[in-house]
Amino acid sequence: MNNQIDAIYARQSVDRKDSISIENQIDFCNHELRGGQSREYVDKGFSGKNTERPRFQKLVQDIEQGRISRVIVYKLDRISRSIIDFAKMMELFQRHNVEFVSATEKFDTSTPMGRAMLNICIVFAQLERETIQKRTIDAHYARCQRGFHASGVAPYGYQLAPAVIEGVNSKKLAIDPKTAEHVKLMFDMYAQPNTSLGDIIRYFAEHGVLFNGKEFRRATVSNLLRNPVYVQADLEVYEFFKSQGANVVNDVADFAGINGCYFYTGRDVTERKHTSFRDHILVVAPHEGIIPSDTWLACRKKLMKNSDFGSDKKAKNTWLAGKIKCGQCGAALGVMKKAQLQGRSYFRCRRRADSKLCAGCGTLRVGEVEQSIYSAMQKKMMAFQVLSSGAPTKANPKLTALNVELVQVENEIEQLLETLSGANAMLLAYANRKIEELDAKRQAIMSAIAEMAADTMSTAQMERITDHLDNWDHISFEDRRIVADGLLTRVKATSERMQIEWKF
Repeated sequence: MNNQIDAIYARQSVDRKDSISIENQIDFCNHELRGGQSREYVDKGFSGKNTERPRFQKLVQDIEQGRISRVIVYKLDRISRSIIDFAKMMELFQRHNVEFVSATEKFDTSTPMGRAMLNICIVFAQLERETIQKRTIDAHYARCQRGFHASGVAPYGYQLAPAVIEGVNSKKLAIDPKTAEHVKLMFDMYAQPNTSLGDIIRYFAEHGVLFNGKEFRRATVSNLLRNPVYVQADLEVYEFFKSQGANVVNDVADFAGINGCYFYTGRDVTERKHTSFRDHILVVAPHEGIIPSDTWLACRKKLMKNSDFGSDKKAKNTWLAGKIKCGQCGAALGVMKKAQLQGRSYFRCRRRADSKLCAGCGTLRVGEVEQSIYSAMQKKMMAFQVLSSGAPTKANPKLTALNVELVQVENEIEQLLETLSGANAMLLAYANRKIEELDAKRQAIMSAIAEMAADTMSTAQMERITDHLDNWDHISFEDRRIVADGLLTRVKATSERMQIEWKF
């Protein structure tokens, strides 16, 4: 026990003038130590709503290995805002005889009163967070029912313009002449009985019409055709949504065949509004619609009858979802629902399914591909264990910094993509050039992360992945996803060849 040391933990979710800095938190904690020695654990840019923070996880690991005698924080919400997470941490501290001290709140778990007061305060901290969340949700739905634009970029075919709504400075949608013509053409095409989503995608690809710098995808066009923001809402539209169980806020007299509509997710509704109308909220919006109601309804009813290509966003069809790509074009591979119903699952190129602009990946049975990649992961881990045996486990702050930088770059790319909607030629050229630069930077960061990953994989991580691979037939789907995420960057596959890009 002589080698135990005090630990200072500091966290800052965002760098703002009104938030206490990491440095000030550490100064407060050092004052509590009265000059004693300590080890610092710092998480910057992470929320306190859960414990998925790299340096906090390292602190937990050191506690479990008996290296820590006491944990000091500036304030208890720096370490957790959840009573459930905090209760688990207190159990961990007690199990390893670790004391917990909050420097500014004067809580010391070495005393019974300190433990009691700490539990009371964490209850109120969680209550405050949940109250703020409820107020935010209430304000959102209040604005929705009054027809305010609920933030975000304008839908394709529109641009945001300043407006005064009910005496409040806000924004409303204004028609963008060029892209609105593209939207009208999509609806006119799809309203024809024999026109498919793939036909529309191919037409726009052949004519060089792009969406955010890329070809339209099936999901993009499908969601666009579902959106009542475009419809000139009249009595027929009102009756359609009422018949489907939607919560229509406006009186029938407001459906005059001029304005579009906003369709918001209903409170406490679990079903997606793209697949179910029941209890979701329809509001007549202040902007003009651009699609006649008969055309919009014809398209919407046609979409309701479709049984389209299945999405793996929820990762329920294969543990390789998000990792496996088409070896021909690089697009994601999904699983065909119809094939599943016949008892066999096949990977299909999403670009091929969307527009037939890719030759496709050939015949790839999901089970066979998964088995092949599982075998490759086993071999990879055996080789890695031989190479890394005897190597000391050490934290790598550079890897943490690179991961943070990667998130920042990806967020910047996403923000630039949002500006492309309705942008003029000059802004469009700048944004595209900047996105190319950021993407090159992103690739470089990913390469650096891959090079460092092998050096920073802890013994615990190695053991967990190895244990999962050894018990593959008995572990859960989510555990298989964790193994894939820990080892694979991506897999490019066709029926002729398979290329695995490893994280180390």
